[in-house]
Amino acid sequence: MTELALLEEADRRGRAYTESVGARRVFPDGAALAALAAFDEPFPGQGRPALETLAKLDEVGSPATAVSNGPRYFGFVLGASLPAAAAAERMVVAWDQAALTFDSSPVAATVEARAAAWVLEALDLPRTSAVGFGTSATAGSIVAITAARRWLLTRKGWDFDGDGLIGAPEVKVVISELTHVTVKKALRVLGFGTNRLIVAPSDPHGRIDPAKLPSLDDLTIVCLQAGEVNTGEFDPFEPLIASARAAGAWVHVDGAFGLWARASARASVLARGVELADSWTTDGHKWLNTPYDGAMTIVREAEALAAVMNSDAAYAAASKDSQKNLTMEFFRRARGVPIWAALRTLGRDGLAELVDRHCAQARRLAEGLGEAGYEVLNRVVLNQVLVRARDDAETTRIRQAAQASGEVWFGPTVWQGRPAFRLSVSSWRTTDADIEAVIALLARLASG
Repeated sequence: MTELALLEEADRRGRAYTESVGARRVFPDGAALAALAAFDEPFPGQGRPALETLAKLDEVGSPATAVSNGPRYFGFVLGASLPAAAAAERMVVAWDQAALTFDSSPVAATVEARAAAWVLEALDLPRTSAVGFGTSATAGSIVAITAARRWLLTRKGWDFDGDGLIGAPEVKVVISELTHVTVKKALRVLGFGTNRLIVAPSDPHGRIDPAKLPSLDDLTIVCLQAGEVNTGEFDPFEPLIASARAAGAWVHVDGAFGLWARASARASVLARGVELADSWTTDGHKWLNTPYDGAMTIVREAEALAAVMNSDAAYAAASKDSQKNLTMEFFRRARGVPIWAALRTLGRDGLAELVDRHCAQARRLAEGLGEAGYEVLNRVVLNQVLVRARDDAETTRIRQAAQASGEVWFGPTVWQGRPAFRLSVSSWRTTDADIEAVIALLARLASG
């Protein structure tokens, strides 16, 4: 089979899968999961035909997918890929570019530069900030916190690049009681011992209490949140950042999904003052509804990011704003292209409508579940609905029954020491009818 014929067959199968997402079980049944044993085969001595390999991937693999690209997947904050973003991703794969510099890919460098400018405009962040398109908010946090540590130590006269951390002044980190696990992972990977992290108390909604903020100095990194993962709440940025500024501390904001609230006139009030921070991370695959493996690290001081991530070599020298000098990756694909496509296709108004619609759907979901006898545990200020049934056992039973139904999927969580479940509304495919269907299903399960 020729290369083009194989790609055409892959396109045909891919189209068929996309057409079916509304009719598929949201989570695979037992038979589909058992069939995955077909992949447990020895490494072949003689290669198998490419068409056969593709067929196996589709015929065994597709039934065992979690249909996070469908309208009733509410687990985590995962938006289905917008058609424009998915189509742009296909072009990126076809181009097969090494998108590290202008010389290696003029089109990637040009489009990603425009995407960076649009991201800053959409999020209303300082326009001279550097934007690196990396793999995830987790990797982005590693990059941003590394830039923060280097910046703080350089101000103290320490040669971070030459002398590393041995003997360096200690940089302290303040986090919330409810800091996301990926930020904790980034800190642990970077050698900030978990026992040495300074934990700031939170209020009942999951926000850092400014009155209880630990003391700060000019060797402190403060990690704040735009969108707590359970409640969707935002730390009060204005007073917290003012305190950090007065002390000379660096403020990093984990805005994996919540930062996109800045696109909405109604929701942006939650993030008032976030633009005063020093660095931010956010994902494309969450509220922007782009394919996975596309996230943004944004640093106010462009030089701080370019200096710490620089990877120039004799054979690959480039400008400071080349993506290889702003991200962890050297040879990389053009992750910013689907983000550019999503922003260009949505526009400012479409992006605001997407955020506003999901917030309204979350409020309706909370209202309907409250009427069905559930306890809604959060204020539903954004797109997160945190729910508990009559007791812990009932909460677990209903969540498991909903998952087993194949009609919807959402996951478990723990809130204030007790089981709960969380529904995240973030897919462009989710209609008001889907919200009503989920309310009806959970109402039946609660009465059963």
